Amino acid sequence: MSNETTKNILPAFLLCFFFGIFGVHRFYVGKIGTGILQILTLGGLGIWTLIDFIMIVVGSFKDSDGNKITEWT
Repeated sequence: MSNETTKNILPAFLLCFFFGIFGVHRFYVGKIGTGILQILTLGGLGIWTLIDFIMIVVGSFKDSDGNKITEWT
């Protein structure tokens, strides 16, 4: 497992803000399974989306390989 990711915070942040209940930000980072679950549950009725949004902002959100997404651009 590498400690580097090619994903950036800004796209994940914007995708979560505008399309969070559809899990688009999770598809962006490669988490296809949980992205589908967010579509089916409308982002856990918004709660799951809110938690993801906070995790993205504080730099704790991880990609599908378990690497933290830390670079904004």
